[in-house]
Amino acid sequence: MAKRLRLAGALAFIVTVSLLARGYDEQYRPQFHFSPRANWTNDPCGLVYAFGKFHLFFQHNPFENKWGHMSWGHAASSDLVQWNQLPVAIPDDKKAAIFTGSSVFDLNNTSGLCASRGGCIVSIYTGMTPKSDTTPEKQAEHLAFSQDGLTWTKFSRNPVLDLGRSDTRDPKVFWYQPGKYWVMVIVQADDKKVRLFRSPNLKQWQPLSEFGPRGATGGVWECPDLYTLPITGQPGKMRWILKIGLNPGHIAGGSGEQYFIGQFDGKTFTPDDANGATRWLDYGRDCYCALTFNNDKQPGSPHMIGWMNNWQYAADAPTSPWRGAMTLPRELSLASVNGSLQLIQRPARELASLRGEQFEFRGSSLKELNDKLQVWPHRSQTFELEVVIRPGDAKEVAWKVLQGSDDETVIGFDRAKQELFVDRSKSGSTQWNRSFPSNTVAPLTLGSEPLKLHILVDRSSVEVFAQDGAVALTNLVFPKATSTGLSLAITGGSIQQMEVRLWTLRSAWQ
Repeated sequence: MAKRLRLAGALAFIVTVSLLARGYDEQYRPQFHFSPRANWTNDPCGLVYAFGKFHLFFQHNPFENKWGHMSWGHAASSDLVQWNQLPVAIPDDKKAAIFTGSSVFDLNNTSGLCASRGGCIVSIYTGMTPKSDTTPEKQAEHLAFSQDGLTWTKFSRNPVLDLGRSDTRDPKVFWYQPGKYWVMVIVQADDKKVRLFRSPNLKQWQPLSEFGPRGATGGVWECPDLYTLPITGQPGKMRWILKIGLNPGHIAGGSGEQYFIGQFDGKTFTPDDANGATRWLDYGRDCYCALTFNNDKQPGSPHMIGWMNNWQYAADAPTSPWRGAMTLPRELSLASVNGSLQLIQRPARELASLRGEQFEFRGSSLKELNDKLQVWPHRSQTFELEVVIRPGDAKEVAWKVLQGSDDETVIGFDRAKQELFVDRSKSGSTQWNRSFPSNTVAPLTLGSEPLKLHILVDRSSVEVFAQDGAVALTNLVFPKATSTGLSLAITGGSIQQMEVRLWTLRSAWQ
């Protein structure tokens, strides 16, 4: 096994070097989102801060640009912006494919797997054994560990939790300090249930409780996460967030994620909402399996990263030599919005280090703004836009980004419907999958407040955060390379006032 791990690492290193020499500038290649140098990726997994780095693991096929040979790819960063792709951390083998999971930093060596007092990374993942002529498919929870954050050893007595099923997967493990034990959250995907377990050492697990079915149940449940957040403006108060992936059944179509706000007493998660109302993590088409970092440097405002794709069409995405990318790292908080607690998502502040040329405008003249944008010499397909608009009596306010002669992506607010939308039906290359052209919509009630938009565009993606992060929409787009136009359109009436700040964003790969 050790020989196989070394061989896989050596092969990955050779691939890494050869692809790096070619550059990281292919058509549609994200410039400030993580994507592997080559081949398939889906769920992020094992997110942890350890040995002075943020470690991002991801579902990865090291050999082809399609799903298969599921292994844990690996990248590390000191700032969540510039990522260094490393050799495959945990490769598949004849015994099991390596599905989604999590990693913890075992500082006190509760597992007995750490070779020194400095602690080690223990990764907990689903090992999938395919069906054979005599046995059904099985999914069980396995361990691997690393003393340095670079090389991994699979635990010799895997699995550590086996429920004898084919749908128990995606363990999220964290240290529960009040009880001084580890908690594992997994799904029974087909039953739309979350199950919780406890362990003193990561190797023996005892059941705690179950949650669900509840909320959205239109597809299988996947990729659970459970974490705590303080309530902004309410010192000493906090809540727990239980996040669950859903495939299919998302409000925008295909795969997406819901979350619940509630209490966790070390055994049972109890949601605050008695009626079980569904809360969507992201209203766009392309944010799935979003997970938080364990041992984060910002425990009060943890970072989260998701897979920027959708299972409806991920296999057909028109990118090469890679397929799949991650969302921006997002800082999370919890705040009262219109009298109700709500998860807040904002782009990680470290991304501001990539800002380049700046454009600013303040006024009410639509023509003056668009004239200045048209002649601004720094327009590109990688930029950040912050906007505060008082809509006045305008019926619709719409930003058109990545504009070309016959393509554009529209980000707008409809006053009558009180909705924020992202329309990618004419965003460029859309016909490669009939499910791709779409218009995604999120409820947004302004009241007397101005419309606040924070938009980040990165060649093949548009991420929109509204009202200081209370609403998020993430969507892939595939425009022509020459489509760099940017303008604002108003339908019916006129706006009162607007403040516009725009930055080009440098490549994180340079």
